[in-house]
Amino acid sequence: MRNFATLIARSVLGSYLSVHGAQKLFGAFGGPGLDAAGAGFEKMGLRPGKAMATLAGASELGGGLLTATGVAYPLGPLAIGGAMAVATAVHRRQGPMAAKGGFELPLTNFSLALLLGGSGPGRFRLGPHLPKKLARLSFLGGLAMTGVALSQVLRAKPPVPAGASSPVPKPDSEEPAASPASSSAGG
Repeated sequence: MRNFATLIARSVLGSYLSVHGAQKLFGAFGGPGLDAAGAGFEKMGLRPGKAMATLAGASELGGGLLTATGVAYPLGPLAIGGAMAVATAVHRRQGPMAAKGGFELPLTNFSLALLLGGSGPGRFRLGPHLPKKLARLSFLGGLAMTGVALSQVLRAKPPVPAGASSPVPKPDSEEPAASPASSSAGG
């Protein structure tokens, strides 16, 4: 039963992350493609944007395929875990719920990648594990790349939402501040 449950978890996580990576890299499945994804990464503070979008897309696509198939374990869950750690940090300002653009989904994906990375691919896989030495090197390399991306995200200034002006000036002491009832409730 455990091997079957692991296969389902690997298949779901790996398939969705593969599609997400293909959206970024190639514009497949209605995705933005690399140029638009790169511009978005620049706005989030990940520079150079196109290179960082390529790294994220390759981590998602490659990590997803390796996770779904169980090939070269633990490389797939490591790649997904790194990408989702950064995505969780990117979405932190919107709060925890996905409905508000928050970090719910990347944190869930990160957690599942961690679980699969720690528990193994199960019996139903298409290929062998990585040798331990190569797995350790992969982990350290992935940790370093994730650390660089996380530091960029955490140091970046939040983007100004479209249609919003720069910092809101404080009202003069001569003019009363607008009350919540008098401000427009744009949607």
